[in-house]
Amino acid sequence: MDISKSISIVIPNFNGVDLLRQYLPYTYTAVKNTGSPYEIIVVDDFSSDNSIEFLKTTYLEIIVISNNEHNGLAHTYNQGIAVSQYELILLLDSNVKLSRDYFESQWKYFLSWDTFGVMGRITDLTGNQIQDAARLPKWNGYKLRTSSLYYPKSKQDRLFTLNLSGTNSLINAKKLKETGGFNEMFSTFDYGVLELSLRAWQLKWLCYYEHDAICYQNSTENSPSIHSAENEYFKDQFYMHVIHLNGWGLIAWYFQIMLTEVMPKLLSGKWWIWNSFISLITNRKLIKQSKKQFQILMADEESEVTLNLVVKKIRNSMNNKKDIERYRYKAMYA
Repeated sequence: MDISKSISIVIPNFNGVDLLRQYLPYTYTAVKNTGSPYEIIVVDDFSSDNSIEFLKTTYLEIIVISNNEHNGLAHTYNQGIAVSQYELILLLDSNVKLSRDYFESQWKYFLSWDTFGVMGRITDLTGNQIQDAARLPKWNGYKLRTSSLYYPKSKQDRLFTLNLSGTNSLINAKKLKETGGFNEMFSTFDYGVLELSLRAWQLKWLCYYEHDAICYQNSTENSPSIHSAENEYFKDQFYMHVIHLNGWGLIAWYFQIMLTEVMPKLLSGKWWIWNSFISLITNRKLIKQSKKQFQILMADEESEVTLNLVVKKIRNSMNNKKDIERYRYKAMYA
């Protein structure tokens, strides 16, 4: 039985002509190897190099969307998602080399109605060093953390991940579009993809990690990802918690971040944290609007799943699994 599905590949680009030239051939090899219908969409975020000229002269079949101003990664991905036409959408960084059989181990997940998406193993170019894997969540008081990575050392049942990856994630197109895609309030893509994944989990859709779907990332070359300042990173962390926490948990979170994040950093001279907190206050109407839109979507899906239930589900899924390698992920900022 052929269980493969049609694929739209969405690649953001910002001054990445050398990356496109180097890694697009591997993307073509992997997707052609599936025998499935496919399309490749490159969204150019106002590049100043010759990326668009290269694509239009070398890859005539690629759908090219060109921005007339720099809009950031979330908006760029959303443009590609909006025009995609196939069953699955692969979100792919431009600095990634896909393995030849990248898709083969992922079809099985999409036989289940509740699969949102699957991320593959991310290694360096040699394949010897794992750079990203499944994310294991935990609570630090009322603050959600994803600093622990894990992956199987042998064949395993399916592994959950709290959040998918912006580097490579194969996602059910219908579900992705129902969520509204990426929330463009987020400046850092780490938190943008985490917040999208949290929406999926709370809608009762599942996110998986597949160790046999391998991509090799050239981390020495810049992808279009936003390298954000500390204040943007903490601002997005604040936004995410306010959108997804409710009731006494949200009130307790406010007290916690004031005592453990804002005041200590102010006292140590890290004044930028005040900008992050003020942004939370000044943008409260937009945050409230995002929260309300998501609550409407949850009501439509008849879901009452909380973040606490999501964390419990993922952590409990580890109880009977053996041969799991865990290691701590070093966050950009503490």
